[in-house]
Amino acid sequence: MARQTMQVVRVYRYGDPDQLRCEQILRPAPQAGEVLIRVHAAGVLPADWKMRQGFFKKFYPLSFPYIPGSAIAGVVEAVGPGVTRFQKGQAVFGRSTHGAYTEYTTTAVEPPALTPKTFSLLALKPESLSFAEAATISGGATTAWSALFGDGVLSAGQRVLIHGAAGGVGLFAVQFARWKGAQVIGTASTANVDFVRSLGAEIVIDYTTTPFEEVIADVDLVLDTIGGETLQRSMAVVKHGGTLVSLLEKPSFQLAQARGIRAVKNAVTPTNDDLQRIARLIDEGQVKAVVGQTFPLRQVRQAHELSQSGHGRGRIVLQITDKAVV
Repeated sequence: MARQTMQVVRVYRYGDPDQLRCEQILRPAPQAGEVLIRVHAAGVLPADWKMRQGFFKKFYPLSFPYIPGSAIAGVVEAVGPGVTRFQKGQAVFGRSTHGAYTEYTTTAVEPPALTPKTFSLLALKPESLSFAEAATISGGATTAWSALFGDGVLSAGQRVLIHGAAGGVGLFAVQFARWKGAQVIGTASTANVDFVRSLGAEIVIDYTTTPFEEVIADVDLVLDTIGGETLQRSMAVVKHGGTLVSLLEKPSFQLAQARGIRAVKNAVTPTNDDLQRIARLIDEGQVKAVVGQTFPLRQVRQAHELSQSGHGRGRIVLQITDKAVV
């Protein structure tokens, strides 16, 4: 029987959003250790457009053409030989190892497809989450979880400052830190101050009107989702012996040493156990997912342009199916 085709977005060279091309190609078949997923929704991460622009080419060179994205939610369509963790018909969410901006994708879940260099991040979707909401978890909630509790070793009673608290990572970080019992301070634009407060932040600083370092000091942990000048200024608000974790760049070791703090770029990799813990917290009502703007696959360029603007609330999502399903 002839293999069916699927709609997909591919990139043929580094460049602006015009490099995102909608095409029809053959649907992949799952190999040993892989599952085939019908993708219902895909998260648009900042890393996706940075990858497309070539920001990471020195460290992660790409083979063209490639399918962008990694954060997915969908339904298992078929399983490859040797797969026992999942079965056809199950609703799942997590990370695809072969791209997310597509109607169907394969991803490694067990050996031999799963190797030391290819980690699996896939779990059953909580019934309480829509597919669009579930697509915000990988790269959003998982990054926040590993940065706070892996790199940052956050514990109850500590004070944590979260930059970009309304963004795709920040909104989960605020909720996780609150759940852990920390005092949460967030920075956000004027339009998002009340939203961040509703997530559980005790103090919200409007960065458009107030320099955070003028009103905050002696925090145990800073989670930096912005980088650049914000990262440098954050060094001054960490108390002696405290920690700064940056998601974007490696902080200055010399400056951190001079201030008596630990400053690192996040390096802890999320696990399937982390993904399942996050799913339980969502099912229990402790944490909520927030979808920002949604776009159909054919409007992927507009989705990337919005992501590059750095504004908005929640995670941008590509709704791959014609209708929203839960």
